Amino acid sequence: MGISVFLSHRKALPLVLALTLSVALPAAPVSAQVSPFTQSLAIAAAEDEAIAAFYARRNYSPVWTTAGAAERRNVFLAALTRAGDHGLPVQRYDAAALSQAFLAAQTEGDRGRLEVRMTRAFLDYAQDLHSGVLNPKKVDPGLVRDVHRRADDEVLAALEAEDLAGFLAGLAPQSPSYAQLIKARIGLESVIASGTWGEPAGSSALKPGASGDGVVALRDRLVAMGYLARSATREYDASLQRAVQAFQLAHGLEPDGIADADTLAEINTPPEERLKSILVALERERWINMDRGRRHVWVNLPDFTARIMDDGKETFVTRAVIGKNVPDQRTPEFSDEMELMVINPSWSVPRSITTKEYLPLLKKNPNAAGHLQIVDRNGRVVSRGNVNFGKYTAANFPYAMRQPPSDGNALGLVKFLFPNQWNIYLHDTPSKSLFEHEVRAYSHGCIRLGQPFEFAYALLEKQSAAPVDEFQRILNTGSEQGVKLNDHVPVHIVYFTAYPGAKGQMNYRRDIYGRDAAIYQALRAAGVAQGDQQG
Repeated sequence: MGISVFLSHRKALPLVLALTLSVALPAAPVSAQVSPFTQSLAIAAAEDEAIAAFYARRNYSPVWTTAGAAERRNVFLAALTRAGDHGLPVQRYDAAALSQAFLAAQTEGDRGRLEVRMTRAFLDYAQDLHSGVLNPKKVDPGLVRDVHRRADDEVLAALEAEDLAGFLAGLAPQSPSYAQLIKARIGLESVIASGTWGEPAGSSALKPGASGDGVVALRDRLVAMGYLARSATREYDASLQRAVQAFQLAHGLEPDGIADADTLAEINTPPEERLKSILVALERERWINMDRGRRHVWVNLPDFTARIMDDGKETFVTRAVIGKNVPDQRTPEFSDEMELMVINPSWSVPRSITTKEYLPLLKKNPNAAGHLQIVDRNGRVVSRGNVNFGKYTAANFPYAMRQPPSDGNALGLVKFLFPNQWNIYLHDTPSKSLFEHEVRAYSHGCIRLGQPFEFAYALLEKQSAAPVDEFQRILNTGSEQGVKLNDHVPVHIVYFTAYPGAKGQMNYRRDIYGRDAAIYQALRAAGVAQGDQQG
């Protein structure tokens, strides 16, 4: 007869004090005092501690299955129909099945179970949209980010507030990037449905002055992708060169205007692959759905850059070198706060580098790596001649190694500290030539800056009337000295292979560590699919 009959004839339901949520309801006299609705609701809710506590506090009164709850139901079900826009697993909530369940409910028991089913879907959707579908630490060892999830009871409390629509609207990240990623997702799905990027441009390298069918194919592809106005010419002219340069800039390639093998590989990347990057980027945005700080440092690993952001605007950017693409040297992803810069730093060689790289050399030649000091547990410099390196292993080597301040110090002349358990920080480097490379993954995990002095000036300008003079005065002493930042600066080490530029255009980068591929597979396993829509 449908649930509407129950909603229009429902009477107050007695609550039995002996009713518990952690065990099956007792039979006979107690169950006789409990309505079928309350009994089925309590049993279904007992599977989730937070939901059970929520209904117990409400004396098992419903929030979804009364005649007066129609607006609340409609608001929530309407939100679920848009779950696919966010790249969420729509079948986890399944708005269509929930709507059908309301039509199919025949008994008070059906209604009680449906009440909990709606609440379970609400909790899943709210947490997924706010904080992400996945636990990043379970996907890749380099994803050490702490995700800020709301407490379940806090989320459920929103069901008792008047403005449910406002609560739902505020769950997703409010950053401009998130909205632009959603727009890009919709656009790519339209491209995939219509095939409007057309045929690939071929694989033969082309450069200005070329002509023929290969140039036409390249031109047609760039026209379809929005980088070039439509034209019938077969020549690799100045307009095509500018279009190739614009494409290269948007994809992290050297903007020389030559369609070489790397550029053509990116041009020929199908929209389905770009959509994967967008879906992963949406999930990553949800992982950092928090106050990022009015001023913060943003290090995007696949972009090989470090930026200072002030009130949402980029105020400084420099090239960066990141960790090598080997298991124990990839730069991890996390957020922390920069507290200190050290000018003329010494370098305390990490234990792993000391034992894996230098100890074998010292066994062969005690004078190897002569630019480094051998220090004991008390920090005192030890003469190499007094150490029998041959008797030690990586496990029992009792010494550390340190490089004193100098122009050739591995950390260069300044480092920026945000203390963390992975010993990751930003620093200068004497190896300046590496910043000229397109792919800059060479470090042991720390982030080297192409313009470290300018980065320091930008940080100090908030607390010094003469930041350049202050920095240079300390630098000229040649002595190691720390400078505390009066206001700590949040640092976000992120990994976006898809992100919008300043004017909203999408930028794409290569998945250098393979993390996006792992995240995408985990999203697929969780039920996220390309083109997911909920009717």
